[in-house]
Amino acid sequence: MPAIEHPLSEGSLLQAFLELDTPLGSKAEFIEGEIVVTPPPDGSHETAFSLLNRQFMRKAETEFDLAGAKGLITPKGRFVPDGTVSPVGHFENAESWADPSGVLLVFEVTSTNPFKDRGPKREGYAAAGIPCYLLVDRDAGTVTLFTNPEDGDYITTTKVEFGKPLDLPAPFSFTLDTGPLR
Repeated sequence: MPAIEHPLSEGSLLQAFLELDTPLGSKAEFIEGEIVVTPPPDGSHETAFSLLNRQFMRKAETEFDLAGAKGLITPKGRFVPDGTVSPVGHFENAESWADPSGVLLVFEVTSTNPFKDRGPKREGYAAAGIPCYLLVDRDAGTVTLFTNPEDGDYITTTKVEFGKPLDLPAPFSFTLDTGPLR
């Protein structure tokens, strides 16, 4: 008798994803119906994360919370941004996977699969109505700020090369120093 393949429906694949047990330090996401598991970040990735974290904490006009591993439910899947900036206490009683309403900015630092950060995740964050998406693209040597989400994508894009300053809008209202990313 020949083997019969039974593909999983998106609902059962999502359920399998939610029950997934990933290795320590790895990150699992459900992006456009695909389970994506990323290994622990390298030192350059973590250095970029730390640079952004310090600047948001020290330079922003207002105090914020910056989460490094908050699961967000978007119309394009379940994403874990490298950084999620929200009002203080915003996720106090949230579950592991939270509604992104009220999130002010998310950022990604590219790693093993930069295509997901450049396309599907950008579109997912926009579709979720997150006002700002900051992409540190290590392969391209650029930092891009996407703002004004509309119809499933961002309509405003500001891109600078590593080393050039990038002005962040209110409520952050500071100039991001990208020099240390070189």
